Parts: sequence; C-alpha cells; structure tokens
Amino acid sequence: MVAGRDLTWTDIYNNGGVVAIVSENTAREMWGSPEAALGKRIRTNAKDEWREIIAVVADEHSDGVDKPAPTIVYWPLLTKNFEGAALNVERYISFVIRSPRASSLSLRNEIQNAIWSIDSELPIAKMDTLETFYDRSLARTSFTLLLLATAGSMALVLGVVGIYGVVSYSVTQRTKEIGIRLVLGAPVSQVTIAFVGSGMVLSAAGCACGLAVALVLAPLMKSLLFSVSPSDPPTYAAMSLSLILAAALASYLPARRAAKVDPVEALRAE
Repeated sequence: MVAGRDLTWTDIYNNGGVVAIVSENTAREMWGSPEAALGKRIRTNAKDEWREIIAVVADEHSDGVDKPAPTIVYWPLLTKNFEGAALNVERYISFVIRSPRASSLSLRNEIQNAIWSIDSELPIAKMDTLETFYDRSLARTSFTLLLLATAGSMALVLGVVGIYGVVSYSVTQRTKEIGIRLVLGAPVSQVTIAFVGSGMVLSAAGCACGLAVALVLAPLMKSLLFSVSPSDPPTYAAMSLSLILAAALASYLPARRAAKVDPVEALRAE
C-alpha cells in the first residue's frame, strides 16, 4: 500500500463497489503522484458509473519480471453497472500468503484445512510459489543468457590464452636484445619492467579497441536485460583488468626467465 486505505466489506457489499484501487505508475501517469490520485474518479467507459480511487498500491510485474510493470486498476469483486452489466461478480479469488514454508506440503495442508473449515465444498484450483512464476517468466531469457554467458566465458578464456601466447612468444624472440641490455649493464629488474610495460601498453590499446566495439554492439543485448544497463562499467572493468593482467604475466615470466640467462648465451640466441 503506497497511499490510501484497503477495501472493506462495506465498500463491496453495501455500496456496490463504487471504489477502485490503482497501481503507482497509473497514479503517476494520470495525476502526477500517488497522493494526488486519492479521491479522483475513474471508470472503464462512458456508460459505467464513476468509482472513487481510495488507494494506490505498488506496481506489479504481471506480464513477467523481464517486462515493465503495466498500469493496473483493481476493481472490487462485486460491482454495479460495470462494463455494461447491472451487477458484475467475480466467482474466484486469489490469496497471496507470505511464509518461510512456502513450498512445504504442511503449509499447503494447513491452507486447505483453513478454507474447508469455512466451506468444505469450495474448490482450491491451484497453489504455486512466487518462485514458480518468477522462473516461468524468465525461462526463455535465462536460457538465452546462459548460452551467451557460456560463449562469453569461452571467448574470455581464449582471449587470455591467446594474449599470453602471443606476448610470451614476442618476448622470447627478443632474447638477444635482453642479452645486449644486460651486457651494457642494465639491471635485471629494469629489463623486466621494460618488457612488462611494453606488453601492458599493447594490451591496453587492444582493450580500448575492444571496449569501443563492445559499447557499439551492447544495445543489441538490451531486449534480454531488465533494469540493467547493457553498458555496465564494473563488468567492462573486470574483463579489461583480466586481459591486462594476463598480458602483464605473459610479459613478466619470459622476460624474467630470459634475464636470468647468461648474457653470452643470450647474445648467441637467434
């Protein structure tokens, strides 16, 4: 309940359901705020009676959690002069029960016994948990995202392995250069840092190009996401950091290994 009060039996039976409840986005769209909607009147068509809005409730994603919440108006179970009928009565009702035992059989039995203690012939059509509706509404999206996540993970692994292999091979090919630097008196640490820095510059340039392409193609993922931006900075930062670290490691290990080789042997290497 965002604003106002709940329905009472008097509203339904004695007054013939001349009241209504609207969702928050309905109130904001038509009157600007939930508070402003209270006391306003609404009806389904020009022939129906006007019904006073007595409350505003939170938005409900009734079309699935992957879609925006629709604008909703809640009418009483019993209404007079509604949608062309002199008296409209809903013959079913749904209860929402919050409990830590939501999926347990014991809770289901307690609910059945409570209802049948009032009317033993009243049928209970179906009982589901909120998680069931949630999973059902996201089944197709979840499967698609699982495939994309698998492909993305494989691409990341291949990228890390590829960067490591290319950079490591490049550093190994420069063994003679390392030997010359060492013969001329360059410290081992300085040689190692120089090669690591070179590898990181190349990887940073590659990440920059990759990020530019990703930002251009990211909007194509928008239809699969809900309340999440396809251009998520933490995700891009984590992936870029992984690739740069792989390049740094690929530069450091071969350079460190080559720097420990005897300079004379390094000069003979081709």
